[in-house]
Amino acid sequence: MTKGSRNKRQSNGAAGAKLEGMAKGVVEQAFRKSDPEVLVPARLLSNVSFNEKTRHVEMGDAKQSRSLFNYGQAKRFMQTLLVGSKCKELIARGKTASIRQIYYLSKHTIKGTNEKTFNDQEESDPIIEDLEVAIDSLREELHVFASNRGNLAGPITLVDAGNTLDCSAMGSAGYAVPSIVEPDVIQFKKCSAKFVLHVEKDTVWRRFYEDRFWDKNNCIISHGGGQPARGMRRLLQRMHNELKLPVFVLLDSDPWGYYIYSVIKHGSINLAYESRRMAIPDAKYIGVSAFDYERCGLSDNVKIELDQADIKRCKQIAEYPWFAKKKEWQREIKKLVSQGFKMEVEAMISKDLEYLTEEYVPMKLKDKKQWLD
Repeated sequence: MTKGSRNKRQSNGAAGAKLEGMAKGVVEQAFRKSDPEVLVPARLLSNVSFNEKTRHVEMGDAKQSRSLFNYGQAKRFMQTLLVGSKCKELIARGKTASIRQIYYLSKHTIKGTNEKTFNDQEESDPIIEDLEVAIDSLREELHVFASNRGNLAGPITLVDAGNTLDCSAMGSAGYAVPSIVEPDVIQFKKCSAKFVLHVEKDTVWRRFYEDRFWDKNNCIISHGGGQPARGMRRLLQRMHNELKLPVFVLLDSDPWGYYIYSVIKHGSINLAYESRRMAIPDAKYIGVSAFDYERCGLSDNVKIELDQADIKRCKQIAEYPWFAKKKEWQREIKKLVSQGFKMEVEAMISKDLEYLTEEYVPMKLKDKKQWLD
């Protein structure tokens, strides 16, 4: 038996056992003639906090009850058990399904009524998240996946679903990062990279790929197509933790770029229950900085005026507990707001097509004083 198959059996067994435990709890309550219920940790802002020790956004202990005999909760209670049963079936059969497919697998009209289990996917998606947090398992461990988003290239060889892939020889599109990247699916076979450079957009990633930045600097380059999907974030964390690769992040100098970095580094508020399995507290923001306009001698042509929504968002981000106490971030955000404009990573290309990859990023990587933590 291979290591991958052992990991898969252990992972599947754990998630399946947790689902069985939840179902048995409901059955036992019914036999005791008490109101069957499922307790789900509250996914509310008021139940989220920042753990300064782990440097993760974390969910608190508050829980919400889903009970059968509560008129306002009965439907959601039954939906939770229904989706749980479909996930248990997937695990037992060794199959996976998309979140859209889970919706169709679970949707039907209840016999003898005109009532549907789900009216649309907006009802079923939150149920999957409820299950994750209720049994403390990743969606991917429940064999549920989302659309692939993000690519990488560089000197790393992966085993993906039994196929050995050299990510330095995957063509101009690189390796497409799947939604499920757990050890039972993806194993690291060989890696000589010194670090990971994660960029915001595929168009910027293409510039780094074409200029062979990954080859010249012996690194892995990745992108998440904007805010990275869970698969990309989880794979970045695995490469950081298991391969000990530093992760450097290159994003637009705007509130959205700051937010993406915040999510990569500390986790998101919406997925606070998964932060410990996705966040990379040691990730470093190397640019683009609001100070780079003057530092790099850029022209006025790269300026994009901040609007009121940008300014409001900057103030909100500055108040995040994990940024509020950091003088460098307060200085950065204050500079952005005071100068009144934002910049994209592509602003560096205004100087020269290869300036971004040949001069700007090498300069940033060399000067640690310019990093934001």
